[in-house]
Amino acid sequence: MSRDAAARRVIAPSVPERETATWSNCLVLGNEIAMSGMTANPESTAASPLGTYEQTLIVLGKIRALVEAAGGGVQNIYKLVIYVTNIQDKDEVGRARKEFFQSPYPCSTLVEVRGLVFPGLTVEIDAFARLDIALRADA
Repeated sequence: MSRDAAARRVIAPSVPERETATWSNCLVLGNEIAMSGMTANPESTAASPLGTYEQTLIVLGKIRALVEAAGGGVQNIYKLVIYVTNIQDKDEVGRARKEFFQSPYPCSTLVEVRGLVFPGLTVEIDAFARLDIALRADA
């Protein structure tokens, strides 16, 4: 009879979890890294609202911090699921992704949703990574 391996919860200093949270931001399951949807929540933005491009860069930075805290790097991210409140913002998301990643880019799904958890948020991203693969061998 085999024993199940325990999931490892990962917390990055720049992506704190609230004591009242009923979810984990990042879990490592063997070599798999699964992350909850990341947003540029109001606590991580200034008083003035940010556009989708700026929010996407904040979100990607949080994802990078979590993957690095788990022992990996951006090259280990292989899949993104991106939720936007306005599909017209797809080019802003793409511009941020192009600045953040290098070819080959992670697989991606882009979906328009009615709304996100806080007003003013325009993008949320789920990310998946593996510690045993790299999209680029030179990373």
